[in-house]
Amino acid sequence: MDINKLVIAIGGPAGSGKTTVAKLLAQRLGLKHVSVGYFFRKLAQERGLTLEELSRIAQQDPSIDYYLDSMAMEEARKGSVVIDGHAAPWLLKDLAHLRVAIVASPEVRYRRLAERDKKPLEDIIRETRAREEIEKERYRRFYGINVEDYTDFDIVINSNNYSPEDIVEIIVKALELKLKNLGIKVTLSTEKPKSSPSSRS
Repeated sequence: MDINKLVIAIGGPAGSGKTTVAKLLAQRLGLKHVSVGYFFRKLAQERGLTLEELSRIAQQDPSIDYYLDSMAMEEARKGSVVIDGHAAPWLLKDLAHLRVAIVASPEVRYRRLAERDKKPLEDIIRETRAREEIEKERYRRFYGINVEDYTDFDIVINSNNYSPEDIVEIIVKALELKLKNLGIKVTLSTEKPKSSPSSRS
């Protein structure tokens, strides 16, 4: 297998750390990194909306999700990429060589998001709960996906217990084992990632 065709999809709720891990993992393996959440936040900013407001609009206008998700699919087809997004591992089920969920307790996630967005914790809790309920319903309705069901993922990691660098090592080992069990020979980069200042998402 050509490492340049490798596709890894990382999902999980907001504040779980999936974007930080994806960025470090891409660095470790010499792959491109694409964050669906980054493009969603950028779109909200361009429209002068909060994430909750854009989520409510997207609930009625599926073209927003289809546009962002088609971008992820296009990058996955090119290969040589780590893609993170709330629903990325479900949407890329037939394209990703490894599908990972990163989770964390609500308390930890809210604290991380408050630090990232520099907002009061109470506001973050309210906004995040509302947005996640909207997103859960949206993906169920548009794609038939339950974004809380990780049962067919390759690996689920609780980021409460591990640093982003630790999680990268766990994912690399899981990838090596999966490819070995499939009889695929591939040499993965041995360069360990440097700590990233990127906010967790």
